[in-house]
Amino acid sequence: MDKKTEAKVDDLIAGLWKKNLPSLRERLDLLDRTAAEASSGALTETSRAEAHSIAHKLAGNLGMFGYPKGSEVASKMEHILKEPTPDKLVTLANLATELRQSLAAGL
Repeated sequence: MDKKTEAKVDDLIAGLWKKNLPSLRERLDLLDRTAAEASSGALTETSRAEAHSIAHKLAGNLGMFGYPKGSEVASKMEHILKEPTPDKLVTLANLATELRQSLAAGL
């Protein structure tokens, strides 16, 4: 790929990132709320399922936007939410914080 085409692709990806920031922030907020619910023992099946879906989407998308660490953390969250156990659920709050930190430059 020549430099001009590469620059166009980079611009396109940056534009998509910017366009989707409001949605990303909402998703991060939902993961924070889910982590808080899990820590307090009040996680509902509806919240767990929604957070699992969001973590799955983020795990698949963040790498494309240049956030491989965010993708890795989201994947960890996805696996915990897929088959939750009390000892794993309490780690969600730390993972949610780690996810935000990995994306901080782009938020």
